[in-house]
Amino acid sequence: MELSEKLRDNFDEMVVYKDLKKTNFFSTLSLPSFMRDWLLKKFEDDEGEFDKDDLARFVKKFIPRKDDWNAIKNDIVIEGKTVKFLAKVSVNIDIKTGEISFSLSDFGLGFKETIIESDVWDSCKDDLVKGRDIWGMVELGYRSPDDFDFSFEYERRSSKAKNSKDGKIKLVSFKNFCPYDSNIEDYKDARKEFTTDEWIDVILGAVDYNAAGYETEEEKLTMLTRLLPFVEKRLNLIELAPKGTGKSYLFGNVSRYGWLSSGGVMSRAKMFYDQTKRREGLIAGSDFVTLDEVQTISFTDTDEMRAALKGYLEQGTFTVGDYKGTADAGMVLCGNIRKEIMDADGYENMFTELPVVFHESALIERFHGFIKGWNIPRMKDDLKVNGWALNSEYFCSIMHELRSDMTYRSIVDEYIIVPEGADTRDTEAVKRIATAYLKLLFPNVQHMKDITPREFKRYCFDRARRMRDTIKYQLGLLDVEYTGKDLPPFKIYGIDVG
Repeated sequence: MELSEKLRDNFDEMVVYKDLKKTNFFSTLSLPSFMRDWLLKKFEDDEGEFDKDDLARFVKKFIPRKDDWNAIKNDIVIEGKTVKFLAKVSVNIDIKTGEISFSLSDFGLGFKETIIESDVWDSCKDDLVKGRDIWGMVELGYRSPDDFDFSFEYERRSSKAKNSKDGKIKLVSFKNFCPYDSNIEDYKDARKEFTTDEWIDVILGAVDYNAAGYETEEEKLTMLTRLLPFVEKRLNLIELAPKGTGKSYLFGNVSRYGWLSSGGVMSRAKMFYDQTKRREGLIAGSDFVTLDEVQTISFTDTDEMRAALKGYLEQGTFTVGDYKGTADAGMVLCGNIRKEIMDADGYENMFTELPVVFHESALIERFHGFIKGWNIPRMKDDLKVNGWALNSEYFCSIMHELRSDMTYRSIVDEYIIVPEGADTRDTEAVKRIATAYLKLLFPNVQHMKDITPREFKRYCFDRARRMRDTIKYQLGLLDVEYTGKDLPPFKIYGIDVG
């Protein structure tokens, strides 16, 4: 049975036909992968065909561009209409007043300009409290300064609010973007029907890549290594790669649970906690935060950011002023690498490529592993998916759920035998990366007996050890204190690693 047929048999409606070689239509829409696949799922027939005119009309009506925002405001505020469209929504509950507001960051609409009244909140709060940013179909209207109806609980909630009688854009209704429930147990069961080689190809298709375009398994697996922070909490990685290998695309377009920051200025307030706004930063609302083009990012206060990062990367906690927070987001640094360093295959000091904030061994040691991005081929048409593949939105929802499953770590703890006196950070790094590989490649594994020692060693442990070993070697180049310090001599239950 062909892989595409097996995929459709086992995943049914969670499969869509993707043809990214024909990019003329979708490239003009500038949509992230999860939204593109949502549209394909909505409009495709059983053969993967869809009417471009119908889809275009839907996009024009319900997926506005930033340039359309003034027209939308005119319809809402001046014309008195309600308007529906797909958007990313954030909610804020004011502790002092009880007033609930929302923001549409993609359109520059802030919390001070909006309101969610109590009856609307009661009808949609279950969806809106699920995360920091929730995608869905919003219906917006206007509450003018004259529109006061104190017959409901809103009077109690907001009578103390400053400027409560100002005109505001109000949320009329909200419908969650996700059109289905992601049954993780069905996903795990379906994995049993595929070989490991087939499953690697399935994952590549899910994130828009054509497995046939890769020459070796190592190229495929290095690409999939970028997904490890999608499935494992607080997994911190560094990747240096040549230009054009798809770093920005994978971290910025595939999952709605991550955040990509490219260049510019990064502050502690933006990353961790803004004392002025009393609002948590990127790290608290994302599965991972990727600093792309890291060489071009500047930090408002290097020492302040370094101290905050060291505390967070070690413990998952941060303190800003009198505020103490916790988060599960992984930190990923992505940058380009010069050819002469790349050709040395990691045996020169690569971290000179990073901003000065990262030129400290104590901080670098807290990153668990290194991705050798030069093992990933430069993007070309042959690497773009062309056929039946898992819906990206569905796949990334599953990965998001897998982050909370502790079963895999218990299996890793059983398999990896740690020698006495082993360095705690090295042990944790190898185990955390191995756990992420296990979730990604073998989600069906629920007990030690479900995966052989040799499979675990080849696909999980060996790759984790190599990723940590690169960090370890680079630390030796950065700081003489680490020179010559090898990884602990781990063993695998049932196999003598040596």
